[in-house]
Amino acid sequence: MALALTYSTSDTLVRMRLAAFRHALKDQFRRSWIVTGAFVGLALAGGTIWLAAAGKSDVLVVVLGVWMLGWVVGPLFAGGGDETLKPEYFTMLPLSPRTLSTGLLVAALAGVAPVISLIALVSLVVASGGVVAGLVAVPALLLQLFCFVLASRLAVAVYGVLLQVPAGAVIAALVNAFILAFMAQGWALIAAFVSTDVQGTIARAARIAPSGWGFDAVQAAGRGDWLQVVGLLLALVVLVVVMLYAWSALLVRRTTAARAGGTPRRLLTAKTAQGAAAGKEIRSWSRDLLYGHKAVFAIAYGLFFCLMPLAIGMRSMLPWAGPAAVVMAGSMCANLYGADGTAYWMTLMTPGSSRADVRARQRAFLLVFGPVTVLITVLLTWWSGVASAWPLVLSVLPALLGGAAGLVVACSVYAAVPTTDAHKRSGNPLNSGENEGETMGIVYVMLVLVATTCAPALIVALYLGWWGVPLGVLSGVLAWWFFGRVAARRLDARGPELLTLLRHGRSPAEQAKKTAGLDALPKWRRGLAGFCLGFGAIPLIPQAVVPAIIKLTGSHSSKSWFLALYQNGPWQWVVIALMATLGLSMYAYGGLTYYYAKKRAVRYSVHREDDEFYRDARQPRSRPRRGRE
Repeated sequence: MALALTYSTSDTLVRMRLAAFRHALKDQFRRSWIVTGAFVGLALAGGTIWLAAAGKSDVLVVVLGVWMLGWVVGPLFAGGGDETLKPEYFTMLPLSPRTLSTGLLVAALAGVAPVISLIALVSLVVASGGVVAGLVAVPALLLQLFCFVLASRLAVAVYGVLLQVPAGAVIAALVNAFILAFMAQGWALIAAFVSTDVQGTIARAARIAPSGWGFDAVQAAGRGDWLQVVGLLLALVVLVVVMLYAWSALLVRRTTAARAGGTPRRLLTAKTAQGAAAGKEIRSWSRDLLYGHKAVFAIAYGLFFCLMPLAIGMRSMLPWAGPAAVVMAGSMCANLYGADGTAYWMTLMTPGSSRADVRARQRAFLLVFGPVTVLITVLLTWWSGVASAWPLVLSVLPALLGGAAGLVVACSVYAAVPTTDAHKRSGNPLNSGENEGETMGIVYVMLVLVATTCAPALIVALYLGWWGVPLGVLSGVLAWWFFGRVAARRLDARGPELLTLLRHGRSPAEQAKKTAGLDALPKWRRGLAGFCLGFGAIPLIPQAVVPAIIKLTGSHSSKSWFLALYQNGPWQWVVIALMATLGLSMYAYGGLTYYYAKKRAVRYSVHREDDEFYRDARQPRSRPRRGRE
């Protein structure tokens, strides 16, 4: 009976998952992301199979470990992964935790990512080299796939639990920051490892990890060591069962745990509107665990990003840890009003509160990130011993702080993205609604906008030294005042519309209007614009900004993968300028493509409404026929 119920539940959930997937393909934006991800995944899977065919066993087992690591880490950066079927949807059904978790696991296999991972795991069959070992590879790759998917679900569940307690939120932020910084600066650690004899150690560690058990079982079958084959396959089965039970327990906790805290809360004692708004914002940063998570993440990212080059003896990046943290903080806080959700109605219903609320958010941002980033900048610049970096970082930092404090409120008002209200968050705090793609787009745009606010101060500091410091302070104050004033005026003029957006989201008509201009573009142009926005940072940041910093601070300890540093004399600056131009041109092309598409959509909708109005006006009104008396 239990087996029949589990089968029926799994079948129903799989059909629901496939129906949701078919519906997602109708959305142009989501379809483009799915196709792009599938193409990249198939290329990586083909490379994995090629390694197996080439007999590179040590490299293959490391690559399989990277696949499993991607399953664990990927969802943490994608809003908790694919939660089309949330466990909260099924809490009222008479299903046991094990039945529900099994059904959700089977439904999770009905997707693009599991199919691509299955193709990559075919490398076990290719690497078997015989019929008998190939037969052993079939159950090994299936069990390995279950391990990948369960590890992903379990990681998201554990991460969600961590985000519900202060210490866990800090740990999760540190892990996230290290992983993201490694994706940008991991070349330094890799170069340090390659320079030492650690390749064999990495391969042995990959074989010991669960991602290498299937490969070891196939190789043991080729040697005829059947005891080891049975032991490794049983170990995979036990691991799958243990992770399934652990996930079931966390699902129960997620769907039944109380959300309200039991600690007493100190009431606000402010006597003015400005004081009340400031107290509210400070409490948001100290009590909302997602706010605290963002703050720790931004600061830790700046530290990890600039500390990783120490592995190869490069200290020139140390002074820039504070500015990097401010840039990341500005991008992470680009949706403050969207994060508030319907709580914005309290501000809207208080006359004349827009300016006080905007300024309070700006002051709270400066209080949270200002002292910490200043301390980090001073200490790490002193530690680096690069005397020429002092006027640069002290000019850039105040400009970035003021620019970020101004842009976060302006962007949050003009480009707010509806998210899940705080009191309606699911057991997975990473999932903030159905607009993850739009939120990430704002984050990328804010990275560029916040970084450009320090351009005048940096240019003056490069040519005139310490004269850049007063200019940085002045530009920071002006950006803080101007963008805050713009945001307050926007709230006064369009506050009800903002509340409607945050409460109900965008209607299907608004969504269609928003994408009408983009849908009219050729597919190659849409794809090219998306490629430019997604990869424009590669020539701009690591091939232009970082080499320029290395040259300005006089550090030439390692050329690494910086193309400009391999040139001679003035040609280094030529390559840096060309790479910066390429990166900015890619961003400009992608941004202008979307901008003009949006304008075209608005113009089309206005003309359509006018045509409908005049058409209705020209139609003669039919008089009601009078009946016989």
